[in-house]
Amino acid sequence: MDMLQKLKNGQNVYGTCFTSPAPGWAPVIKSAGLDFAFIDTEHTALNRTEMARMCQHMQAYGITPIVRIPSPDPFLACQCLDGGAKGVIAPYLETVEQIRELVGATKFRPLKGEILQKVLRGEHVLSDEMKTYLNNYNKGNICIANIESVPALHRLNDLLSVPGLDAVFIGPHDLSISLGIPEQYDHPEFEKAVKYIIHTTRSKGLAIAIHFSLDPERQAKWVKEGANIVVHSTDRTLFSQKLNADINAIKTAVGDLKDPDTGEQEALPTI
Repeated sequence: MDMLQKLKNGQNVYGTCFTSPAPGWAPVIKSAGLDFAFIDTEHTALNRTEMARMCQHMQAYGITPIVRIPSPDPFLACQCLDGGAKGVIAPYLETVEQIRELVGATKFRPLKGEILQKVLRGEHVLSDEMKTYLNNYNKGNICIANIESVPALHRLNDLLSVPGLDAVFIGPHDLSISLGIPEQYDHPEFEKAVKYIIHTTRSKGLAIAIHFSLDPERQAKWVKEGANIVVHSTDRTLFSQKLNADINAIKTAVGDLKDPDTGEQEALPTI
């Protein structure tokens, strides 16, 4: 069963963010029981070739590749889908038109230009043959809007009413910045905003994701609030956390870890 069908069935789906194009990651996340890989091309140096290769690796292992493009550009969204992505996240969406364009790229590809714009505005009706063709061509594609600003909060009902949108992705960091409370993820105003996004999104029958690289308990908290797409941490963060913990444990065991107060090496225990 593909990810979009799982979401339509009301199931939770799980994934993590990947910034490395190493092919060995696909079997790792498969063994972890994850449903999707979030491939971020907005904040990383991944190029189009690397992104496409990552998507193909993930699909080969039955993992749904979801790509975030660097800007809300429908042509970039089509490039990702052409490369093997099954879902596209466009960042910092604040207008109905931006979401319409994302829907056009993910649900009506390869239709473009003036005819597509008329279809999206309800000014042109496609033939049954074209509808069937486009539905088959884009089967399983997931259209996801990044909601991460105060202006988007103010227009949320209108933004989420665009037909064809499947899910919302909350960007906690940028949302906290827009709220004027940078990285204060336990702040009452931040929690109020996240709850509003989750409840509004679910009331529209859409799926909702939130991405955190902190403790798993924070993820569980928002799932209980209504989030059903869990994007937990990143390859770099998970590697760093585990590596730091292991190296510190080894250094402590052999007496090479410096005392944080004196700066001196801690002595080995006397046998």
